[in-house]
Amino acid sequence: MPVVPAAFVAAYDFALDDFQVAGIAALDAGRSVLVAAPTGSGKTIVGEFATWSALRDGGKCFYTTPIKALSNQKHADLCARYGAARVGLLTGDRSVNGEAPIVVMTTEVLRNMLYEQSPTVRGLRSVVLDEVHYLADRERGAVWEEVIIGLPAAVQLACLSATVSNAEELGAWLADVRLDCEVIISERRPVPLDHHYAIGGDLHPMFRGGRGRSSGRGRSRGPVPNPDVVMLERMAARQRRARGRRGGHAGVRLRPPRRSELTEMLRRRDWLPAIVFVFSRTGCDRAVDHLIGDGVSLTTGDERREIRRIAREITADTDADDLRALGFQWLSDALQRGVAAHHAGMVPVLKELVEALFVRGLVKVCFATETLALGINMPARTVVIEQLEKWDGQQHALLTPGQFTQLTGRAGRRGLDTVGHAIVAYQRQIDFTQVAGLVGRRVEPLRSSFAPTYNMAVNLLRRRTLEECETLLAQSFAQHQAHVAVARSAERIEDNTEALAGYAEHLISDVGDAGEYLDLRRELTRLERSGARARRQDRRRAVLDVLETLRDGDVVTLAAGSGVGVVVGAAGSPRAQVVTDDRRLIRLHPQQFRRPPAVVGRVALPTSGGPRQASYRREVADALSTVQSSPSDDGAAAGADDAAEQARAERIAELRAAVRAHPVHTDDRRADIEHWAARYDELDTATRRLQADVDLRTGSLSRQLRRIVSVLTELGYLEGDAAAPAPSPDGLRLAMLYADADLLLAECLRDGVLDGLDDADLAAVTSVFVHETRARDVPPVWYPTATVAERVERVERHWERLAGIERSAGLEATRAPDASIAGQVWLWAQGAELDDVLDGGALTGGDFVRDVKQIADLSRQLGVACRHTDVGAQARRVADRLLRGVVAAA
Repeated sequence: MPVVPAAFVAAYDFALDDFQVAGIAALDAGRSVLVAAPTGSGKTIVGEFATWSALRDGGKCFYTTPIKALSNQKHADLCARYGAARVGLLTGDRSVNGEAPIVVMTTEVLRNMLYEQSPTVRGLRSVVLDEVHYLADRERGAVWEEVIIGLPAAVQLACLSATVSNAEELGAWLADVRLDCEVIISERRPVPLDHHYAIGGDLHPMFRGGRGRSSGRGRSRGPVPNPDVVMLERMAARQRRARGRRGGHAGVRLRPPRRSELTEMLRRRDWLPAIVFVFSRTGCDRAVDHLIGDGVSLTTGDERREIRRIAREITADTDADDLRALGFQWLSDALQRGVAAHHAGMVPVLKELVEALFVRGLVKVCFATETLALGINMPARTVVIEQLEKWDGQQHALLTPGQFTQLTGRAGRRGLDTVGHAIVAYQRQIDFTQVAGLVGRRVEPLRSSFAPTYNMAVNLLRRRTLEECETLLAQSFAQHQAHVAVARSAERIEDNTEALAGYAEHLISDVGDAGEYLDLRRELTRLERSGARARRQDRRRAVLDVLETLRDGDVVTLAAGSGVGVVVGAAGSPRAQVVTDDRRLIRLHPQQFRRPPAVVGRVALPTSGGPRQASYRREVADALSTVQSSPSDDGAAAGADDAAEQARAERIAELRAAVRAHPVHTDDRRADIEHWAARYDELDTATRRLQADVDLRTGSLSRQLRRIVSVLTELGYLEGDAAAPAPSPDGLRLAMLYADADLLLAECLRDGVLDGLDDADLAAVTSVFVHETRARDVPPVWYPTATVAERVERVERHWERLAGIERSAGLEATRAPDASIAGQVWLWAQGAELDDVLDGGALTGGDFVRDVKQIADLSRQLGVACRHTDVGAQARRVADRLLRGVVAAA
């Protein structure tokens, strides 16, 4: 058994688990380590050993986290353990004691320090990468890989990850790029988890055997779903069908529990505190209203007094008018009942208040979005999931096993609970066996999202040749996974090639050239199919073009002449939801339509409720009855008989005659030859696809980098030798801009788009490079001044030009600028009160604070990138003006 330094163990009042001991021993022996363990299992203790050993050995340790809230939380924890003098914090907008031996920071800050060759990195002994599975994140994941491949080889890594199914693969890559890395996997939850299914006023064990317990271990085959619940669903389904035939309302009716009903069940069982996951911000707030409306109160008089005291303490530095604008009175009333919401639409000070009260056991029920599962220290006795489907940006999709495990991982508090409880509310649209199947399934593998960017390219080329940059990119996890996939494909290609040679031996005829005959047959088949396929593809594309442009409230014709419906969800998706005139909720599938649907009107949707509710659908159907429409005929579209179609028909006739005249056509073995030819063609097609995939994966990052380099060279950000292009002065400025729209911003700087603006106008124009609208129906943009409108128009023209250049180079276009909040940012920079800024807008307080902080952060970057210009000085001043009031408090 490995030995852990006694001085470190003495700081904890519990015995360490085997996986913690193994991770600490590996670090103490000088090796890097990857620890993959369930949420709440205590893997951060391995990271804390890295900080402790750095102090012991006189070295320096960086502790990185994916989000600023986690950095602030970890900074507070380490200050309490080691003292504030020995712990620093760097999060982009906060810099505290940055030269301390232990520095907590976001991963982006470390990435930027490596590119800038910051002197703070000197003496660095170890780096903790908390939540390293974030490298799969589509938007930010590349940063983790940039850090891992950019750190000096002597720096030791302590990588902490949630359980993933390919931890060994990730560890093998880390061992390759860090010289040595020990992989330690634990699938055991420190607190066992019981799974339940809530139907009406009852809680049912999820699995046969009563308790439905899981330890967190991944299994290829999960436990057996509770047969009593399966039987209930079947009875309810049979009786629904019977009611449909004869009418009436008798029989088994399954429903989810009312929120107050479920809360009372948890209270009686002493299963509070609980986190209830609701996948929308408004849904969380509405859930709190439901409990208050039902008279739920879970606190004692002493607890309410303590809640008020803590609330005064945490909000003491926040202006009373700002609190009023943020709806603090509503939250305060809910908190005193022991109920709260927690989501990204809340400003940080209010989220901090909810977290503090929940950890103290004063908030008993917290309705939260999934962002709460990202590492914030809020474990609960019970976790409830109301809906298993969530919006993924394109459609409502079922949670993956990994997402389900991440959410339920909050249940069961180590040292406080002997068992945790995970409850899924009854799902009307999802079969119970599918619900139960999420438990115990092997979570999905980690997939790299790494890809070079403009900023990455110019930073790498500051000190490397193009070939050296490609070599560095080849060390990424993305390329490692590509190499593994290529190796597997290469083996299959080799096997297929041998099999094809065997098939070819059967493609011989004694009466003629079988190869020639088969080529005629293949061309004939291709032409016969291509005409029909082309017509189907044209029709499908026309259908998709319409479906993808639908908006909520549109009245659209349905397939097969079956009337019209109102779009109520997933607008802009090929599978939009609609409510029909008979109040049914259905999905539109592209394959249902033989010709494009038509938008024949528009209605206003209800302002409350949702399409799953009968009252909502009734209101929509009533509105639909007022629309005068004539569903268009859904007959098959006639094909065009143009010259190309005529030529194709003539060639088909020629080929049919040639096939019939060919001597092999009369061969007694023709059927056998055609059988082997079919097998040959099928395997040959599969092999060609494999080879195309190999070609695509091989050197994919290098190709992407060279496309980026070509754009940067064309625009003058790189210059010099093609084998070793170096950043121009404009390129060096681009290297200091860490934003999604980095190149667009650099183009606008070069063209003087940000020159000559006053502070408020500059803040408003800068917002277009940061903000991205969440709303589906975007309100008209309010431009506060004619100057802002003119500058935003120039930004949009630059984007249109740049997007064309990118597409020509084979790159995805930069995200379009978004001026939706330019007016609100202008007001804030002018010194307006928060109430006036948010008045009448769709932006929540939390969204506004987050956006303004990002704008201030980008302004600071502009201040550094343009340090010797008027724009740079003004950008620094803008950052200071934006960071006031509730924004500064965040």
